[in-house]
Amino acid sequence: MPISDRVRSVLVRRRAPRLTLEALANDIDGHGASRRDALRQRIGVLISALNGRMPGAKNTASLVARLQDLLTPMDPEKTWLTLAVLEGKLPDTARVIAIHRAAELDGVLAALRAGLWNGPLPRLLDAGPWRQVSVVTDRVVVDVHHTSRTDFATGIQRVTREATRRWAADHRPLMIGWTDDLTAMRALSAAEAHRAFWGGPPVTIPENDPLVVPWGCRYLLPELAAEVERTGRVQALAKYSRSTFGAIGYDLVPVTTAETAHHGLIPGFTRNLVALRGAAVVVPISHAAAGEYRGWRKMLDSIDVQGPRIEPVVLASEPPAPSRTRRKIAGERLLLGELPMVLVVGSHEPRKNHVAVLHAAEVLWREGLRFSLTFIGGNAWNSDIFTADLQKLQLAGRPVETISAAKDDLLWGAYELARFTVFPSVNEGFGLPIVESLSVGTPVITSNFGSMKEIADAGGGALLVNPRDDASIVEAMRTLLVDDALLDELGRQALAREQRTWDQYARETWEALMGTMPTPTVLSPDRSTRTGLAESEVMSR
Repeated sequence: MPISDRVRSVLVRRRAPRLTLEALANDIDGHGASRRDALRQRIGVLISALNGRMPGAKNTASLVARLQDLLTPMDPEKTWLTLAVLEGKLPDTARVIAIHRAAELDGVLAALRAGLWNGPLPRLLDAGPWRQVSVVTDRVVVDVHHTSRTDFATGIQRVTREATRRWAADHRPLMIGWTDDLTAMRALSAAEAHRAFWGGPPVTIPENDPLVVPWGCRYLLPELAAEVERTGRVQALAKYSRSTFGAIGYDLVPVTTAETAHHGLIPGFTRNLVALRGAAVVVPISHAAAGEYRGWRKMLDSIDVQGPRIEPVVLASEPPAPSRTRRKIAGERLLLGELPMVLVVGSHEPRKNHVAVLHAAEVLWREGLRFSLTFIGGNAWNSDIFTADLQKLQLAGRPVETISAAKDDLLWGAYELARFTVFPSVNEGFGLPIVESLSVGTPVITSNFGSMKEIADAGGGALLVNPRDDASIVEAMRTLLVDDALLDELGRQALAREQRTWDQYARETWEALMGTMPTPTVLSPDRSTRTGLAESEVMSR
């Protein structure tokens, strides 16, 4: 807890606050110009959000009196909005409940004083900066905070980028991120939005730009939010902001196979599920993932919570246009003479089962089979065993390498040139490398359950294995290395599969997230309260 919050808590316990309108107004006016003006601006924005009109220039006492009238009676939803605007932070559920109880006991002014925190001490301990606050209503708000700031290019970032840049072009939602401390929302700049849509190097993040408070909006979360601070505030937003919440669901790996997940992810992921309890709909990326989410939702019966509707939309399987240049680049970088290349795409975290692939390859090399093995993927945790085994094989002269980051031309060229790919994961929400490989006609060895079997059953092209049985992986790799007829047949099946485009996925996901959401009933504030948003809403492709 910050020192300012600790001091505030002590003061509240030691002396009764002055709960008169005049005392509160005098405290506000007694501050320096920066803090006083910021508090008056926030009070005006709050009044506008509650009655749809921006107040004219009035003295502080009249503003506080008007706000008191609008907040009476004060319910938890008004409490959430009051705290979000006056404090410039989206409150968590515990704070909303605490301040609402204070209002029930001591009146609206008690809640206002808690949100404003006025008096001599704040002048010393809470000097700012004091950012303006904007309340946005009747908008679709799309949260891509992590994607706009990360260098990662895993499946989650790929899906988020492919979907949201199409949503931005077709529907013009408000793209938002969070402040560095993950306590408040802010509209993304054009440069940040471009990075969220397309990736690329870090961009400058504006300082002291307006904060955004969604009120009566449709809040969409297309990425995984696994930060404890952030998810706690999303949970309260879903419950109290009169907004409807929808999210893309990827998997429940940190729950179903927690032993394979990074230990730092598990607390945040479980808090993500707490936030999702308040969603109207979760759109999983496969029917297998939908089964996991339905199982989780069923568990909520025990706490008398209905949970969200689960409506899966299967991911795309769209290859890029053919390119001789791409194949040439990949061939020069990856092929070793006439050796057939076996390709493995994905990070090296334990659930991907890459250690088992290394073992199978060594068994086959010792049998005398000749092939190279290429791994493309990074962002790995708990991968010490994989790294050690890889280095051991390399020192023994085996033709195996790993590439931690590959541009699209190299990756898709690798798919096209590989004899087959191997994806024996023990748990996947979908498995993009499977459909990417099949989309260019390259057969896949993958697991015989879950979303991976779902993909294989949708059109063929894959050889299924038990990923927990080393002998099963060895046998499948041996078969596709020596059986040209089977390899060709699987390749024909792969090319004959029906392909889904990213345009289809983005459209269907948007419809699933938006189609049955209720229309917000909150009045729109005057547009003058939405300061600082126009430039950030410019969507650049």
